[in-house]
Amino acid sequence: MNGVNVPALAVFVLFFALVTVMGFLASRWRRADDAQHLDEWGLGGRSFGTWITWFLLGGDLYTAYTFVAVPAAVYATGAAGFFAVPYTIIAYPLVFLFLPRLWSVSRVHGYVTPADFVRGRYGSKPLSLVVALTGILATMPYIALQLVGIQAVLDVLGVGGGENANWFVKDLPLFIAFGVLAAYTYSSGLRAPALIAFVKDTLIYIVIIVAVIYIPIRLGGYGHIFDAVGEKFSAPKAAGSLTVPENKQWTYATLALGSAMALFMYPHSVTGVLASKSRNTVRRNMAIMPAYSLMLGLLALLGFMAVAAGVGKGDKKFNTQLSVPQLFEDMFPDWFTGVAFAAIGIGALVPAAIMSIAAANLFTRNVYKEYLKPAATPADETRVAKFVSLLVKVGALVFVLGMDKQAAINLQLLGGLWILQTFIAIVGGLFTRWFHHWALLAGWAAGMVYGTWKAYTIASPATKHFGGNSAPIPVIGEIGYIGLTAFVLNLLVAVVLTLVLRATRAPESPDETRPGDYSAEGRDDEPKNAPEPVAAH
Repeated sequence: MNGVNVPALAVFVLFFALVTVMGFLASRWRRADDAQHLDEWGLGGRSFGTWITWFLLGGDLYTAYTFVAVPAAVYATGAAGFFAVPYTIIAYPLVFLFLPRLWSVSRVHGYVTPADFVRGRYGSKPLSLVVALTGILATMPYIALQLVGIQAVLDVLGVGGGENANWFVKDLPLFIAFGVLAAYTYSSGLRAPALIAFVKDTLIYIVIIVAVIYIPIRLGGYGHIFDAVGEKFSAPKAAGSLTVPENKQWTYATLALGSAMALFMYPHSVTGVLASKSRNTVRRNMAIMPAYSLMLGLLALLGFMAVAAGVGKGDKKFNTQLSVPQLFEDMFPDWFTGVAFAAIGIGALVPAAIMSIAAANLFTRNVYKEYLKPAATPADETRVAKFVSLLVKVGALVFVLGMDKQAAINLQLLGGLWILQTFIAIVGGLFTRWFHHWALLAGWAAGMVYGTWKAYTIASPATKHFGGNSAPIPVIGEIGYIGLTAFVLNLLVAVVLTLVLRATRAPESPDETRPGDYSAEGRDDEPKNAPEPVAAH
């Protein structure tokens, strides 16, 4: 453990204090006429325009763990770590096709979660329930990893009392960060991360632009950086390479495609979209979001810079997740190190807040209101959602403190596999009512069981189970992403059972949506608290 970097810590605390104040003031920003309504607390009144939505989605999708893990993967494995760049390039044209339809039908019927849409489209409470529970299950480890990102920054700052300190002193800074996050999320709902996202994204862009110019100058230029990387990965028994080996190209491609399909199935991604005030806002954001892909590509290069800077060189126990924070501390002046660490720290707070809100929305609408209290009023829903958002954060904190960090990473990888199994019910339902709801439920179960079992059988040097996300693809034989294989199994089961159920004239549940609902436009100038045309369920 290094000594405390006082100047960097001072700048970090200054920015943390700034966003804390902003988080609490957000409750007065775009003040709601009826604050005791889940639309207001959980979706910001469905009132966010193009720029707010852009910053919110950027703050939501590009997290502290992205800032830490993507360059760490490049640092450790080389070209394979860049898979996050093509998958975001694939994702935005893909979601441009269906997110405007999801926004429109949700606006017409007052849907707050993707499981609300599934309930309305298929008339199936069990299918809606499994979509909701899958979303919560996939989100929990994602929140935990945001706290892991904060821990990485605090470790490099030298905060926490050292290795010999008792557990409470060691993790006290994390407790403080958690407490602040929980307080302003409870108070301000989605408005807090939407407002703070302006600071977070601005800081990240500044840090990355400075890093890709300043650090190469310090290291002797990009030519020297790539020479150092080439030397590392051409060494005998090197763990990675500068190009994707032929035997791993299927893995790379299927992981990128599966991740792209899963990205906007996560509840927090959908929450950011449904908070938009119009269909055109959603379209415009899907057109300009690739600017973040450019940023992600530059961010990945930091992994190569860490190699050239000698970060962790010769230390067999070096935690690769610390490669970027350590690079910043080694290369930047102390005050700018504080700015960079603040970008990572705030980059954890924004998505963690949105994720906890999204999970709370799912529980409130699709478990509490559907099964526990069908007569719940909007005020009841809001009160329960606030309380559940606190429980979700506590669960994530306990998870981080009580489990090995590798377990958190493994479960987050599983989260992508799990959430991908909701794709057919959600995206398929936006275009067709052909699938039978019982067939979709069976397909979801098949994909979940196969994917989880297959991931369980994979070992790695760090763990006996859940040690990776790729395995041989049945029939084809190539090594591919387990989540995509499970998705194909899911689709096959859903198609075959739908044909069987239709042939036997199995009864259908009613569809509460109409064709025109999927193209309904929201007006950019409509009042932010305009009543919904049709009430939810």
